[in-house]
Amino acid sequence: MATEYLTKEGHKKLQDELDNLREVKRKEIAERLREAAENSLGEFVEDPEFEAAKNEQSFVEGRIKELEMILANATLIEEHKGRKRGGAIEIGSKVTIQQGRRKEEEYMIVGAAEANPREGKISHESPLGRALLGKKEEDKVDVQAPSGAFSVRVVKVI
Repeated sequence: MATEYLTKEGHKKLQDELDNLREVKRKEIAERLREAAENSLGEFVEDPEFEAAKNEQSFVEGRIKELEMILANATLIEEHKGRKRGGAIEIGSKVTIQQGRRKEEEYMIVGAAEANPREGKISHESPLGRALLGKKEEDKVDVQAPSGAFSVRVVKVI
């Protein structure tokens, strides 16, 4: 599996989710399965509650494995406090961009596991993230996205 880049905040969030799945959700599902077994009197084949609990158990176990892999392969993104403004964009950089005459937008370049554009976090693997890596303030950046090509100007890099 490839390296996952995470901020300290993102690492903690995923670790908290993993801990909750292991310590809380597993117990809840086990209790649901136990109750379904008691209520079904051995007729599991047609019991919708038992099926729902088994499906949820599969999902939770899959997510636990996924989180374990992400965290095992995680590289923490260094905080860029005190770093000289205007350097080249890299994973962990905060970037202000502007597309044409639109309002400026600020993003932090993060790993795919932590990306959430609504929170201002874009993946270094996304079309915009990939295009921004290595660029500096005032650079014009051409982005090839599935919805079509567009250009942005790098306003600020921190």
